[in-house]
Amino acid sequence: MRIAIGSDHGGYEYKQEILKYLEERDYEVKDFGTYSKESCDYPVIAKAVAKAVVSGEYERGILICGTGIGMSIAANKVRGIRAALCSDTFSAHATREHNNSNILCLGQRAIGDKLALDIVDVWLKTEFSGDSRHQRRIDMIEE
Repeated sequence: MRIAIGSDHGGYEYKQEILKYLEERDYEVKDFGTYSKESCDYPVIAKAVAKAVVSGEYERGILICGTGIGMSIAANKVRGIRAALCSDTFSAHATREHNNSNILCLGQRAIGDKLALDIVDVWLKTEFSGDSRHQRRIDMIEE
């Protein structure tokens, strides 16, 4: 699976941990920035990751900022993106199974690093159910 990942300065440390975690598990990952803890504008990075996912170049994306909120708002502005902010594994599972989310958003200041890795793992391993009622609702969102 090809994964696009990005963060702002508030999520930089977790991004580095998640990158290592994914590469150790043989995921193909591209880092869209930021590349330091220096202050930056999260919408630029969210848009780059979202466009990479929508284009089909990457199957899924992961975005991290201080709370995850800004990244999720910005990513969801790109048509075709279903970015989900998750702070627990149940939500990570549900958003893949029911919403077929294609971008996971995390907040470095909101959850612990071990939990963040558990959420990433569950989100990546969970498939969309394909259930017609869930697909109907996704189609409504896309309209």
